[in-house]
Amino acid sequence: MIATQINWDDSDRLEFLLGQIDPDTARVLEAAIAGDELAFEDGLLLAHAKALELEALVLAADRVRSSRSGDVVSYIINRNINFTNVCFVGCRFCAFSRAPREKDAYFMALDEVGERSRQAWDRGAREVCVQGGLPRGLDPFYYRDILRAIKSATPAMHAHAFSPMEIVYGVELTGMALPDYLTMLKEAGLDTLPGTAAEILDDEVRHQIERIKLSVAQWVEVVTTAHRLGIRTTSTMMYGHTETEDHWVKHIILLRDIQKETGGFTEFVPLGFVHPHTQLYQSGDARPGPTMNEHLKVHALARLMLQGWIDNIQVSWVKISRETAQACLRAGANDYGGTLMDENISRLAGSTSGEYLPPEEFRARIRELGRIPAERTTTYRLLQTF
Repeated sequence: MIATQINWDDSDRLEFLLGQIDPDTARVLEAAIAGDELAFEDGLLLAHAKALELEALVLAADRVRSSRSGDVVSYIINRNINFTNVCFVGCRFCAFSRAPREKDAYFMALDEVGERSRQAWDRGAREVCVQGGLPRGLDPFYYRDILRAIKSATPAMHAHAFSPMEIVYGVELTGMALPDYLTMLKEAGLDTLPGTAAEILDDEVRHQIERIKLSVAQWVEVVTTAHRLGIRTTSTMMYGHTETEDHWVKHIILLRDIQKETGGFTEFVPLGFVHPHTQLYQSGDARPGPTMNEHLKVHALARLMLQGWIDNIQVSWVKISRETAQACLRAGANDYGGTLMDENISRLAGSTSGEYLPPEEFRARIRELGRIPAERTTTYRLLQTF
């Protein structure tokens, strides 16, 4: 099935499909529409949906999106600051990292990080998303000093910074306890934490796609500790590589369980695997990224399984085509992400969606869907509705 085969605009189509499709799938979708929590077996059934069952899944997710989030599609004006591409980790799904002596390796000085934040502020950004490679011999307090540089240059800028992998590295470098290290970063200006480096929260899959990286337990410890300290985080999942449908469902349920405990996630962001230039794909160990069906399933599944717990589902426009992003916003998503300004990680892996989308383009795409554009903050406070 492709997106153009889905009858998006027939208001009676979902009810018709529920009477035609597999009865077990219909029962699960009806429960989700009623707001019931879906179990693992329910999610797995939906994850395997095909043909009419898949169309019903997508339309059900769009209906739940409408009831939970309304017709507003939000976005944020932000800038990526990838302060270095030097990294010793060697993730097989990444084409961004470089060895220290490669000709295109770089490492930003602190004043350059501050200047980039100031430039972003002048262009209307109210968030900088700060992540980078993991270089050997990094100054133990470099992450703290990045935050100080950003806040010195732009005191009101929201610092959305450092993946759980970077946090674990900072703890190793400083020898501090995790709560103390996060508290130090918070006092230096850390506002929220990206929930990246999650990939698939299954250690067996993680071992297949990366070499030296944090375990599931470490990722969970970082985000839950951050939440307890009042540092909210995003949540993510990378799909379309070596994982299977049951990994999607287990991953989503783990995030839901964390949210029940802490309430600290602001959003869920499905991240389609961008494959062309990665060692993981070139070695023949991964499939060539997600299919359209997988994009639709993951966004719809997230909407139905996370409803009431994480009600902001974002499309990562930089990793998918314009057509796919628009389709996913009709399959349960309600947020278009950020303008980014300097996107490097997906581009170097082979994405052709661009490095920057201006706010005007977001608004045009959202209106094309018959929805209402709105600029938001990192924590989903609406600043302006258009």
